Amino acid sequence: MSAPERLYRNLTLGFSVVIIGFGLVILAATLVAGGGPASTGVLIGLLFLGIGGTRLYLAVRTRR
Repeated sequence: MSAPERLYRNLTLGFSVVIIGFGLVILAATLVAGGGPASTGVLIGLLFLGIGGTRLYLAVRTRR
């Protein structure tokens, strides 16, 4: 695998982890502020977790 391909893969993995982190922060901030299970912050946080987790899964799976 060439250097640009490794760089792309590593950046994809890194951004996936960052997106998951954003989702966790959004969820935590919403719950601390008293948001309920159907509040916008919880839904957006779960969306970020889903997107980041899916991207991480696909990046790791296609690595082989």
